[in-house]
Amino acid sequence: MRYSTSSLFMTVAVSAFVMAFFGSVPSVHGFALTAQSASQNMEAAATRQGLTLNMAAEDSSGADPNEIVGKRIFVTGDVNGGYLRTCISNEAGRFRRLLGTMSPPDDGDEAEIYVEGKRKMIDGFIRWCEKGDKSVGLSQRLTVKEVIDEEPTGLYDGFYVRTGRD
Repeated sequence: MRYSTSSLFMTVAVSAFVMAFFGSVPSVHGFALTAQSASQNMEAAATRQGLTLNMAAEDSSGADPNEIVGKRIFVTGDVNGGYLRTCISNEAGRFRRLLGTMSPPDDGDEAEIYVEGKRKMIDGFIRWCEKGDKSVGLSQRLTVKEVIDEEPTGLYDGFYVRTGRD
């Protein structure tokens, strides 16, 4: 019985894949498919190659990005538009899973937003607010006037936008 070179190569490749998949043999990339997690495999491979991986342990300021913090953000600009409140509610509550509230403006051009949650999510939300009219879906001009660090209260179970009618 004769085998062509391509069929022999295919047989060897398929059997190597099956053996690597079931953990009998380490794979081509040096990952053994065992009970280790994907992140452990990535770290092991990076160590072998002399690389270091920083898996979001801490940012450059040394603060833990997963620490629960509270911040009060004062924004100025066209804060009376209804779509602005919807955008802020979606960005804070739905996309970043932050808790807190946005207070209605007092007949002026300033609004107050209180958020609490993971530090990295709040920092991202503040950057989103600082983009002003460049934010996706945000047609109003918005400027972050002041950010005050506060202790998280734990009083909120979601993000709420209060209107002047509340």
